[in-house]
Amino acid sequence: MTIFEKIATGQIPAEIVHSTPDFIAFHDAHPQAPIHVLIVPRRPITRIGEAQPADAHLLGEMLLAAQIIATKLGVANSGFRLVINNGQDAGESVPHLHIHLLAGRPLQWPPG
Repeated sequence: MTIFEKIATGQIPAEIVHSTPDFIAFHDAHPQAPIHVLIVPRRPITRIGEAQPADAHLLGEMLLAAQIIATKLGVANSGFRLVINNGQDAGESVPHLHIHLLAGRPLQWPPG
């Protein structure tokens, strides 16, 4: 069971900002920006590279939720970045698909 599954089931506390029956969004414990939220499916999908066509609706709902979350946190108009890491070289640290929502400061390009 990954740390994200434990957060989704309430075994590990987190500062939750959005929740649905299919996914949960919470503040990252080690933020890389003033606002750093993780949007995580409750059902484990190891990484985006292993998602299946049956996951399309869930992935779309998670992406659309980013706008709702950004609005709740007051950064929808100033801007936010969504990041999905896939594999070790991309910086994936937890083998459970998640979307990073980063905001609250000007973000540089290219990242990393």
